[in-house]
Parts: sequence; C-alpha cells; structure tokens
Amino acid sequence: MTSLRRFLIAALFLAAALCGSVAQAAGSTTEDSARQIWQLLDYLAVDYAGAVDNGKVVAAGEYAEMQEFAQTAATQLAGLPDKPERTALLAQAASLQAAIAAKAAAADVGGQARRLAAALLAAYPVPVAPSGAPSLERGLALYQAQCASCHGAEGRGDGPLASQLTPPPVAFSNRERARERSLFSLHQTITRGVSGTSMPAFPALSEDDRWALAFFVSTLAFGEQERQAGAALWKSDAAVRAALPSLAAMTQASEATLSASIPPQQAAEVLAYLRSNPASLAQSNGGGLALSSARLRESLAALDKGDRANASRLALSAYLDGFEPVEPALAVRDGALFKAVEKDMGLYRAAVAAGDVAQARAVEQSLQASLVRAQDALSQAGNDPMGVFVGALTILLREGAEALLVVIAMVAFLKKAGRQDVLPVVHAGWISALAAGGLTWFAATYMVEISGASRELTEGYSSLFAAAILLSVGIWMHQKSMAGRWQAYIRDKLSAALGRQSAIMLFVLAFVTVYREVFETVLFYAALWTEGTGAYLLAGLGLGVVLLAAVGWIMLRTSTRLPVGRFFAISSALVAVLAVVMVGKGVAALQEAGVLGITPIAGPSLDLLGIHPSMQTMLAQLAVIAVIVVAVLFNARSSRSLRAA
Repeated sequence: MTSLRRFLIAALFLAAALCGSVAQAAGSTTEDSARQIWQLLDYLAVDYAGAVDNGKVVAAGEYAEMQEFAQTAATQLAGLPDKPERTALLAQAASLQAAIAAKAAAADVGGQARRLAAALLAAYPVPVAPSGAPSLERGLALYQAQCASCHGAEGRGDGPLASQLTPPPVAFSNRERARERSLFSLHQTITRGVSGTSMPAFPALSEDDRWALAFFVSTLAFGEQERQAGAALWKSDAAVRAALPSLAAMTQASEATLSASIPPQQAAEVLAYLRSNPASLAQSNGGGLALSSARLRESLAALDKGDRANASRLALSAYLDGFEPVEPALAVRDGALFKAVEKDMGLYRAAVAAGDVAQARAVEQSLQASLVRAQDALSQAGNDPMGVFVGALTILLREGAEALLVVIAMVAFLKKAGRQDVLPVVHAGWISALAAGGLTWFAATYMVEISGASRELTEGYSSLFAAAILLSVGIWMHQKSMAGRWQAYIRDKLSAALGRQSAIMLFVLAFVTVYREVFETVLFYAALWTEGTGAYLLAGLGLGVVLLAAVGWIMLRTSTRLPVGRFFAISSALVAVLAVVMVGKGVAALQEAGVLGITPIAGPSLDLLGIHPSMQTMLAQLAVIAVIVVAVLFNARSSRSLRAA
C-alpha cells in the first residue's frame, strides 16, 4: 500500500472512530452509524489482500489496520439499536475477526466482509442508490466547478492546486484504484469527505447532485472503447444483465466484486457502459424498488414536517410508481415477501392518513428492510428456466380459475335451459377478452407503459362491475331454484328472460370477467419473460391451458347430470361466493390506487377469497353477504307463499 493510501485509510479510520463516539454523545442516526460500518467493511474487503499472502503477513502496518477495522466495525455494530438480526451480525463480525487473526486467504476475508456489509444494510437499511438515473451532464458541471482545480480536468490528480496539497489529490483515472471502487463508496466520500486531507464533505449538494457527481467521477477511469464493448455486451448477453439487475446492484458493485459473477474483462466493460448510461438501469426492477425506497423516505420527511397531504401523495407514489411495476416478478419469486410488502404499504398509508408519525416511522423501517430483501430476491432469481415454467403454470391456473368458473356457469346454465342458440354470445365474450389481452400485451410491450394506477383502477372497477352482475344473477337463479315446475318455467319464461338485452349482458359479463384475469396474467408474464426462457414460459402456459380445459370439461359434464333444481341452487351459491370475492378484490385494488382509504384491522389476508384485512373491504363484503341473506330469506318466503296458494 502506498504511503498516501495508508494515510487516507488511517484518516478514514480515525474519522469513523471519532464519528462513532460523537454519535453516541449526540444521538446521531442509526443510518449514519450503518454507513460508517459499511465503509469500514468495504475498505477491509479491498485492502486485506495487501496485508496477508498465503497465510503470512506481508505488511505488518496494513495487517494491524485490518485488525483495527474489524474490531471497530464489531464495536459499532454492538452500539446499533437492538434488533433480532443484530445477534447474527455480531456473530458474523466475530467470525471475520477470527479469520483475520488466523491470516485467512484474502478471498475468504473479503467475502466475509462483503457478506456482513450486505447483511448490515438488510437489517439497518440505508439508501444505496439514486431514485432515478443521475444526469451525467450535471455531474460534469459539478466536477468542473468543485473538483477539477484539484483532481484535474481529466481526473489525473493534476489540477492547478494539486501541487499545493498534502497529501496530493486522488487520480480518478487510476485503473487499479478504480477496479476496487464502487459508486456507493464514491457517494459516501463526496457526502462525508476524508478527514485529515484536503477532501471536504459536500453537505450543501443535494442527494441527486452527489449521485450525479459520483457517477461522473466513476467514468474517468474508462475509455470509449470499453464503453462501446460494454454496450454490446449489455444488449446481447443475458448473464451480464442478470449480474447487474438494478441501479442498487450497480452502485454497490466494483470491478473486483462483479468479476465473481462474470469474466473480469466483461465486468470492466459493462461497468464502463452502465456508469456512463445509468438510464439503462433506471427502469429495471431494482430501479423501481429504489424509487419506492426514496419515496418512502421523502414521505416520512414530509410527515415529520406536518405536511400530511404531501406525505400521502409520496406514500402512494412509493407503491404505484415504485413497487407496483415489480409486483408480478416478486409475486412469482417470493410470494410471502410480496404479500408482506403489499400489506405494509397499506399500513404505512393508513398511519400517514391518521398522522401517526411513530407508527409510520416503524412501518417505514420495516418496509425499507423488505425492499432490500426484495432486491436480493429479484437479483438472485436470474434466468431460472424451471422457475419460469412453474411460475407461468401457477399464474395461469390461479388467474384463470375465477374466469373459468364464471364462463362455465353461464355455459352450463344455457345448456341446461336448452338455449344453445345463446352460447355463441358467451363464447364471443371470452374470446374477445383473450384478443383484447393480446392487444394489451402488444401495447404494453411496444407502445405505452401501463402505470401502476391504471392497473389497479382496471382491476378494481372491473371487479366491482362483475360482482354487481354476478350478485343479481345469483339472486335470480336462487329465486328460480325455489320456484319448482322447472320444465314449465323453462318452456314458458326463458325465451323472454333471455332476450337481446340479457344476451348482451352475458357477453359483457364474459368479457369483463375474463379480461380482468387476462390483464393481470399479461403483466405477470411480461415480468417473467427474459431472453432464453421464452420456451419454458410457453410450455407453462400450454400446460396451464390444458389443465384449465380439463377442469372445464369435467365441470360441464358434471353439471349436465344434476337435476335442474339442484343445478340452479349450486350455481346460485357459487355465483354468490364469486360476487363476495370480486367485491373484496375490487375494493382492495381501489385502495391500492388511492381511490379509497385504508383502515387496517387484525386478520389474515386470503387473496384467493378476496379477503384483505381492512375495514373498507370487510364492510363491502359484509354488505354483499347481507344482500344475499336478505334475498335468500325473501325467496324462501315467496316460495312458501306460492306452495300455500
């Protein structure tokens, strides 16, 4: 290690230690402490290789620094607020100290340090990425105004003031240093400065400006040839894209760490491209999660200031603009985590609406940790062919079940009534819905981006519309199940009952019910589709279609053997249950879109039954159940009156 390097590391260590003691005295934030620990672990992972080689100390001073870094990190970890995860973090820190004491291999120590750093951020989340793609033009302007006089116009450490500085400024163009440097490290240096050197902190710069400056500085070690090679790699190689799925992943990656996933040359080239073109990742899964994380922080800050309206707007944006776009992919890869985030998003919005700052802060911290885990889940999933196959199959079976039940009920009813002439209307409804779903996929892929709000509004209103129709149909069918004299009723009344207006209503019901599920399925499949896995997705889709067709055939065969009265009774009960389910899902979707408020209540969340633990969804479902009960009692009374007459 050069004397300059050792001086800077020592300065950082002293600054971190000093900040740690001041933090305890002044009550600095957990976020600041977590950042300090992360920086220590990052430097340890990078520099340990210069202290130990083949189990022997090759630089005594550097080895002592490594021991100090590990000890300081463990001490500061013990000072973090108590959480269930802290015990495991302290155990990892002790294992890291033991590995250093045993003069373990650099790869082992570096890996342990980085795993501990990642676990730290999962337990005590801090922002590790910008909310969107930083502006390189803004970064260049800031560099010229703030940095070029010391670091030089091209980052060679040869600015006009460089000769007057001790130690001299860092050369950002140095490839060896750049290989070990992450964007997050640069951002932290810009934010905090380096004590004992002429490198100041820049607290006056906004968060966006500091990220823009970090991104620009990171490009100074790369040439145009590397950027062009990286662009070609990014477009053609799925493995490279899987290694860097998001802005958050890229800001924490260095050439050294990325080389563990892809060849070193490719690591350098793809980072050269992406750091110069961050927009290529801003709309990725992790970019959405980073946006969600940023919006939550902004919302909490607004709530702290008493600006409840702005806090509510930002909380809704955190869900609709940040988390909603990645919902389909996360639901497939980690359904439990998906449900936990969705539930906590609702709890957070409810706390904001109530002005409960303490509750909002507690839920926000939980959400930040969940978003980090979601980032990991999406990053680690990669292009798993079998996972894509199973996901495609289960999605179709889950989303297609409700639509299948409604369509089969209509078809069975018409066949039972001897009105096969109306069947083409029902078939036209669900076939049109499938065609509309294909157009939706084409539009979402090539023409427009379907926003989270549009998705939730479509699901919400279509569910409520379908529920209203199903409820009226169910009550009517139950009334006929109580009437008796079926053949006479069908012969004398059914033709009038199934006139032109009723046929149109059957078409609309078939279309709306099926399109709602197709719309959802299209979004899930779009999230699953990646280069090299299309055949597996289509295979899952094909098997799902076969299974649904088999279930539909069995249901139709079974229904034709039922007596007419029992058929109407069973069908009316099924339709009533579907109406309750649809109302629950519709209200929940409108809550997620911000149209309806959320008042959480204790209880399980069962999406299959449309049960979501909020006062609004429960009251809506209870209202539907009340209507059904009143209708059943009225129909029973009318039937007794007819028999008595």
